[in-house]
Amino acid sequence: MKNKEKWILTLLLTVLLLGGIATLLWRTGFFQAVGSMDALQAYIQRWTPHSHVMFFLIQFASVVLAPIPSNITAVVGALLFGTVPAFLITAAAVISGSMVVFAVARVLGRDFADRVVNARLSDRYRTVIRTKRDSFLALAFLFPFFPDDILCILAGVTDIPPLRFFILVTLTRPWGLLVACVLGGSAMSIPWWGTALLVAAGVALFLLGMKYGDRIEDRVIQALRRRRGK
Repeated sequence: MKNKEKWILTLLLTVLLLGGIATLLWRTGFFQAVGSMDALQAYIQRWTPHSHVMFFLIQFASVVLAPIPSNITAVVGALLFGTVPAFLITAAAVISGSMVVFAVARVLGRDFADRVVNARLSDRYRTVIRTKRDSFLALAFLFPFFPDDILCILAGVTDIPPLRFFILVTLTRPWGLLVACVLGGSAMSIPWWGTALLVAAGVALFLLGMKYGDRIEDRVIQALRRRRGK
């Protein structure tokens, strides 16, 4: 079997897999449950003794299907399974989902990326990804202000080797998920005032991100572009 045929077969299998996951979530009421943490906990618990598998599929779908807030579902997973199990499952799902998105973009090429990614976002990131590839992707995956899943698509149409992209994703994407899992796993054991402080800190970070996220993002991109000109 030629390489092109292998790529096509892999793509078809991927499409079938994603379509199957999306259908499963839709038919079992996931998208109705995702609006409430209590309802989401109940939904995952319905799948006992296979709730860990369902949690993995949900976190995987948060990357490849969207819009599913993986940080919120990570908190719910930590409440159900504990910090460490929820983090390991979430990290594995997000990393594998990132690689699937990257591979699909690599196979389908620029036309696919242009159709899926908003033109404004594509113009904003494409040049800096191409010129400052590794450093920009590492920073973008670490900061909560960047659209990680879209960057996986745009990275797929660059010349970055898959192994290097895998290493970057593995070293950077799980950190924000770890924070969410720690918050969820500790919510049942810390006093109410500690929970209130954590919630207040989370709200403050969210508001700062909403107000200054674009400014931070612009400064990162401009700094990388200036380094390119040196």
